[in-house]
Amino acid sequence: MGVAIRRAGESDREAVVKLLDEGFAQDPVSNWVFPDKEHLRRSHAVLMGAFLEISLSEGYTDITEDGTGCALWAPVPAGDHGDPDDPAHFRESVDPDNERVEQIARLTSATHPKDRAHEYLMMIAVAPSVRGRGVGAALIANTLERCDREGLPAYLEASSLRSRGLYERLGYTFLGTPVELPGGPHMYPMWREPRPAQRG
Repeated sequence: MGVAIRRAGESDREAVVKLLDEGFAQDPVSNWVFPDKEHLRRSHAVLMGAFLEISLSEGYTDITEDGTGCALWAPVPAGDHGDPDDPAHFRESVDPDNERVEQIARLTSATHPKDRAHEYLMMIAVAPSVRGRGVGAALIANTLERCDREGLPAYLEASSLRSRGLYERLGYTFLGTPVELPGGPHMYPMWREPRPAQRG
């Protein structure tokens, strides 16, 4: 059975933030950013909302029709992109006293490929009730099919070895050097070259 997907809008903001908050609350990277459980409970949804804001304003967010999954994407142009002060501004908007918000933004920005335009999968979340049923793969494939048609690469950072394995099955390749969060987990930068069209 196929997964029905549509483009999310402002009216989906609350539902998407809830999906992201629940989906990443146990994630090793989120728990590094917010090592105190009470701090995580208070501020994690604010961080997720900030990522959604970037996706809605600079890219796009896909959501399943039944609201069980979402994917945040941003088209990235070739060349050196972004203001060097963006990580500091991001921290200020999310959690001003938490230096790890800025730190992770700087580390991932430094690793992000800049020589070719590509589609950047910022985040993807699937409700626990449907995990393992192909919802996440369908959300990603929805954009990767267009990337293949347009000859466009794609990029992401996997936040665990488990998710890295999923992305490898979808054609992404680990770039070889992880993002090392000080005293915390690794993130795995992954790149996917567009695949040639299949001849029928």
